[in-house]
Amino acid sequence: MQFIIGQVIHETNTFSSLRTAEPQFRETEWAYREQLAENHRGVRDYAGGMLSEAERLGIGIIPIFGTAACPSGIIAGPTYETIKRELLAGIERTAAFDAICLALHGAGVAEGVEDIEGDLLQAVRRLVGREVPIVVTLDLHANVTPLMVEQADVIVGNYLYPHTDSYECGQEAIVFARRMVEGSIRPVMRLVKPPLMIPTIGSSVSPINTINECCRQYEQEEHVLDCTFYHGFPLADIAAAGVAVLTITNGQAALAERIAAELAGKVMEWKISFFPKYPSPAEGIALALQSASRPVVINETSDNPGAGTPGDGTHLLRAMLEHSLQDACMAFICDPETAEAAHQAGAGAWIDVRLGGKTDTMHGSPLHLRVYVKALTDGKFITSSPMGKGTRVDLGKSARLQAGGCDIIVCSVRNQVFDEQIFLLHGIDVRQMKIVALKSSQHFRASFEPLTDHIITVDSPGLSRMDFTSFPYQRVRRPIYPLDAV
Repeated sequence: MQFIIGQVIHETNTFSSLRTAEPQFRETEWAYREQLAENHRGVRDYAGGMLSEAERLGIGIIPIFGTAACPSGIIAGPTYETIKRELLAGIERTAAFDAICLALHGAGVAEGVEDIEGDLLQAVRRLVGREVPIVVTLDLHANVTPLMVEQADVIVGNYLYPHTDSYECGQEAIVFARRMVEGSIRPVMRLVKPPLMIPTIGSSVSPINTINECCRQYEQEEHVLDCTFYHGFPLADIAAAGVAVLTITNGQAALAERIAAELAGKVMEWKISFFPKYPSPAEGIALALQSASRPVVINETSDNPGAGTPGDGTHLLRAMLEHSLQDACMAFICDPETAEAAHQAGAGAWIDVRLGGKTDTMHGSPLHLRVYVKALTDGKFITSSPMGKGTRVDLGKSARLQAGGCDIIVCSVRNQVFDEQIFLLHGIDVRQMKIVALKSSQHFRASFEPLTDHIITVDSPGLSRMDFTSFPYQRVRRPIYPLDAV
């Protein structure tokens, strides 16, 4: 057997002013053929799982093209057309193959194309016909569409958030593809999209853990191949935004429809439980100072670059400085200008900076500070988190700045904090800190939960805040909770 493997990953925050063009994709990944395989071999992500499982089963791998960009604004039309053309060209130049396995995200939006994954799959299907199995992995936050389901044979998604099971999703995709080629299964998929958008909630807490357990129970039924609850990506103002239930059976359409409808009904019964109240940055710091734990981790969910925010928000950092904290650190402010100034001055220098708040006014105004340049780095490290372990990260010129009792890490490339490596790179042992602040919504937990017993999520104005009523939705289907009473 010979399987084609490709990748196109982008989570599009349509409210972001940061338009996503080819340079932003090339900054993260733009790889052809064997380079794509080299980038993911041994890495705990979707493509890494596909590669390892295919090699274990003795299946030949034909990597064609793969690209990814940090979550950001709408993809430029010409950039999307280039990506689409490169993916299709890779398939066209492949003489013989038995199946296609694609690592996609499910929440990609380009100029003029609300559903890039559905559009890509439709183009691939037109190219190869109905006889070639197409198996796809999607992120848990995919806005799953009927077009995706119509064009793919099997869609596999995460159960866990943080997405520590992406590698296993990739492995599962290969197994499904092999079983289809062998003729041992005839997958039937049924999709139900209840009228609900939910914020970023981890899979270890209620009601997500309860819903996932329901999925596991359904999968024990005869002929059921998979049952997944997709959280959706609510920061995309498109018709398909929102949660979804996707059930896959072996040739049993009625069974798939029943299970998807039943689970969707249960999800709506729990709709209020998805919206807990979160403290402001000042309230979060007060709670941290009252805690006996050390360290206390405060995550600024409203400026999470992993959801398309600028990563230069100052709301939490301003509150930290106003509290005159000691033994506190933050990672990280994305501010290439300040990072460059620190590198120009050199370690040991004192410099005046205008830190953060340079992208827009929503995420806070710049902080005018006199800071000490404690350390300078190239921003390069290898991810140690269970999510994406082995990924090579390059955040560009980076610096550790000190203001009072607060260490502030400044980098040149946007990204969320997944693990403690960015702190260690700059000489900070988070275990010795009282307060560790970072920009992320949930993915950081995979690495930081073993380091602390107290995590506080704070919410303030930002492109990934939990309060959806602050966003000017125009294209989402209505009515939909929590924007409407349903």
